[in-house]
Amino acid sequence: MLATGLLPSKGISVIPIAGILIGGALTATYLSGRRALDELAQRFGEVEAALSLGLLDREARLLIARDKAASALIPAIDQTRTVGLVTLPGAFVGMMLGGASPIAAGAVQLFVLIALLAVEAIATFLTLELVARGVIIDRGDH
Repeated sequence: MLATGLLPSKGISVIPIAGILIGGALTATYLSGRRALDELAQRFGEVEAALSLGLLDREARLLIARDKAASALIPAIDQTRTVGLVTLPGAFVGMMLGGASPIAAGAVQLFVLIALLAVEAIATFLTLELVARGVIIDRGDH
């Protein structure tokens, strides 16, 4: 958004957008990690069976946890689907109240939603990869 000039490079405009993206990434990281770890704990026998068939530890974990971790993106997809139809998005309303044109406000909101989906997809992918490699483990204190 900064590169296209759609978003001015001033703190007053960058900080809220960065906050939205960071918040989305945190939510996706938590949901994907928690779901992947829970699935691995529940289906531990299947992981062991995959290992006994010759799969590497990472591959066995991915085989079991991938689908549940991907479900962490459902809230972001649902939010994107309902924006403008059911809810009024914050970036859009804030820009309109600040005096921006509806076209500019809509463009910023569209870019925010696309960026949010991209950030959450990347966060989910990285979290799943860290779980599969055993970097993130369940200590049983949740």
